[in-house]
Amino acid sequence: MSIGDTLAEARRQAGLTITQVSRQTRIRESIIRAIEQGDFSACGGDFYARGHIRSIAAAVGVDPVPLIREYDEEHGPPGAMRASQIFEPATPIKIREPRNLHLGWVLAVAVLALAGFGAYHFYPKHTSTDPTASATVNVHSRSTPTTKASTTSKPAAQKKPTVPEAVIRLTAAQDCWVGLNSTTGKTLYQGLVLAGSTKTWNEKDEVSLVIGNPPGITLTVNGKTQQLNKGQVARLNINPLSKTPVQVG
Repeated sequence: MSIGDTLAEARRQAGLTITQVSRQTRIRESIIRAIEQGDFSACGGDFYARGHIRSIAAAVGVDPVPLIREYDEEHGPPGAMRASQIFEPATPIKIREPRNLHLGWVLAVAVLALAGFGAYHFYPKHTSTDPTASATVNVHSRSTPTTKASTTSKPAAQKKPTVPEAVIRLTAAQDCWVGLNSTTGKTLYQGLVLAGSTKTWNEKDEVSLVIGNPPGITLTVNGKTQQLNKGQVARLNINPLSKTPVQVG
């Protein structure tokens, strides 16, 4: 049996397809099919053909040594060369003959070199006597008058109109009940101011103040002491727009 027949028969006995062998050996199916038919031209040379035979034989469970020996007998052992390859070089070698330099060219170059050397050392050097050659140009910098940047006065920022405010300060010499309400009836403060304590309110809207013990307290509105009735209860309407509180009882 040939190499290809041996590998094909072993593959069939192992129950493998060409596709399965190709996956195991990483060899293309077309190359495996050609090897089984005895065609090794697609392997790319004897070295690769021997490698493919070893890989396929290992995959199908065959000893590759007899197959490699048979391949060498048919195609020659590894490294064998044909007589034409030994006596004929693959690339022709071109041998260039050396060119002889012409004596006339050498003499011409030497004469030109000597002439240039003599001209450089013996030719008189002329110095410039033109007085204008070394004239220096003085550049006078003109002082440009500095112009002050015109500052335009920005209009002063308009102050926001201050909202009038009533500062109510109550100092108790005796315990005193105090109630502070807005004009809408909302209670702003309601409680007992103990003797020796002080209460201060800053109100921007009109309020009404009820004092339960007028003789026992000192009341100031915007720093001005208010004279209260000596009765038991004093009631005042305090308007920030008005300088004087109005007592209503």
